[in-house]
Amino acid sequence: MSSLAKTLEFDPDQFIQPPTISPMMLDQVRLEVSAKLDRSHRSAFGQFMTPSSVARFMANLFPASPHKTARLLDAGAGVGSLLGAFLDRWGQGEFPFQHVEVTAYEIDDTLRKRLSHTLAHYAEQLDIRTEVLGADFIEDAVNRIQFQDSRRFTHAILNPPYKKIASRSRHRLLLRQIGIETVNLYTAFVALAVAQMVPGGQIVAIIPRSFCNGPYYKPFRDFILERAAIRHIHLFAARDKAFKDDAVLQENVILLLECGGKQGEVIVSTSMDDSFADYATHTHPFERIVFPADPERFIHIPTDPEQAAFELAPAFSSTLSDIGVEVATGPVVDFRMKEHLRDMPEAGSIPLIYPTHFTGQSIEWPKPGAKKPNALMLNADTKKWLYPNGYYAVVRRFSSKEEKRRIVASLVSPDAFDTRHLGFENHLNVFHHAKQGLPEDLARGLAAYLNTTMIDEYFRRFSGHTQVNATDLRRLKYPSRDALIKLGRWAVAHPTMTQEQLDNKIESMA
Repeated sequence: MSSLAKTLEFDPDQFIQPPTISPMMLDQVRLEVSAKLDRSHRSAFGQFMTPSSVARFMANLFPASPHKTARLLDAGAGVGSLLGAFLDRWGQGEFPFQHVEVTAYEIDDTLRKRLSHTLAHYAEQLDIRTEVLGADFIEDAVNRIQFQDSRRFTHAILNPPYKKIASRSRHRLLLRQIGIETVNLYTAFVALAVAQMVPGGQIVAIIPRSFCNGPYYKPFRDFILERAAIRHIHLFAARDKAFKDDAVLQENVILLLECGGKQGEVIVSTSMDDSFADYATHTHPFERIVFPADPERFIHIPTDPEQAAFELAPAFSSTLSDIGVEVATGPVVDFRMKEHLRDMPEAGSIPLIYPTHFTGQSIEWPKPGAKKPNALMLNADTKKWLYPNGYYAVVRRFSSKEEKRRIVASLVSPDAFDTRHLGFENHLNVFHHAKQGLPEDLARGLAAYLNTTMIDEYFRRFSGHTQVNATDLRRLKYPSRDALIKLGRWAVAHPTMTQEQLDNKIESMA
């Protein structure tokens, strides 16, 4: 297949046909059980059960297999939706297996009973051996790996739990014993599955997209990329659709991994939701997924067949260090300075700037009646957290899920404040130089550049978060310092510029 992206024809009906083997309505079972489970109970276990349309899509991602016996793992099997989809495909003659051995983990008693019924039904019609375990998957898998259990899996189909792992927890310590360092159950489950696969073993998993970037998930990215090849990534464009029955707002992806495989091109597919009605797929060289020179090994998910000007143009190749600029998270953490906060400015106070004070490029400060304080007392306890008044480009760290943009930049102008010091609250990222303000044209140019559609779309390729961290902004490439200054002067000359005008200006710089 060509490395150039190619949209393929797709029939969504292939993923929504009723199973031919099992008459059981697993979706109905899933919904009935989910309704009976207390929401706090599900949250404690990180349980979000897979809709049947997603399960069948996942099962259809597995390629042809040379194995006569499939040894299939599901590490958080729920009522058996994923296993049922895999076994349905085998029952329809799409796999050459003569026999399937299923190992299914489910720690919840209610779900495990339903799971046993599901697998018992399949066992009546297919040549399968089933092992349903109520054990803790992490503990059991670590023991198997440490004691060199000879059993290895040829296939795994996973919807792992989503829940943070405390740094000193038992799970974290167990994982470290076998060289897995990670911060969430979902990445732990995927890493343990990879560690237990035969060479060439295939894993299909639906997981949150958060592992694609950020320092906390780098050890996991390293672990996976060193042991498996990414063959396919599917992205749901809508954050609230893949698990809509459970009101999950996490942005999810589906991965197909080949353990021990040689990395080649990667298929990237998209759909708005689990109906797959608008399914589209393209193929990309791996260098567009993980940039060769990126030490963080961020995983990009390009949804456009063509490489953006941002990726190709030498005009956008400078780092922040190259242009003499730094970026930092706003240092004022308000809940730690409650005694120094003031609703409105008063004698001895200085401006405390929150995201709420920005509307586009304009600043409304002070903001009477705002939920946030407007001022911070200037004293020995607060002075070390402050910046001198000056020109700064700032980016909000958080955006709501409804907002169209993830990166929203604004300009701080010294003319807005009659003061020598400014306080930047922790929900802002601040572009500065040695904790001082920037030249006006440079600050304006940075803010304009960061507000381009090109930058926002690029950011979304490696981040599914509504959060924008200083680390993310450091990783971006920028125009040269001189080019940014010229852009800032252009912005001054076009105070009412539209988004289209700004984007056209940036394209002309490429």
